[in-house]
Amino acid sequence: MFDINGGEFLLLIIVAIVVLGPERLPEYAAKLRELVRNVRGYAEGAKVTLREQMGPEFDEIDWRQYDPRQYDPRRIVREALLEDPIAPAAAGGATLASYGADGTSLEPPRRPGHRFDESYTPFDIEAT
Repeated sequence: MFDINGGEFLLLIIVAIVVLGPERLPEYAAKLRELVRNVRGYAEGAKVTLREQMGPEFDEIDWRQYDPRQYDPRRIVREALLEDPIAPAAAGGATLASYGADGTSLEPPRRPGHRFDESYTPFDIEAT
């Protein structure tokens, strides 16, 4: 839940024992347990109320699309970097990968006397 590993959890327990002291620790542990129970109860109550108000549509909702963990920036960047930039070009569309940051073509410049290829039409990517 909080992405805490075993060593960090053990360190937190030791800090709690030192800060709270052994005589107050059971009291605060009981308060924490009640807080967790209350939060779970509120969440379950909200879920039941929502199910009653929405009716049968509630069961048809794909709750995974609302999970904020799917919007991890590292995962989004990783997936974008692993995309195949050749696939859209093979379908006939132009890709940004074939142009530089300033919008100029990355193709080599034409040599003087080079025959013009009619299948290639240069264009300014920012003008389109």
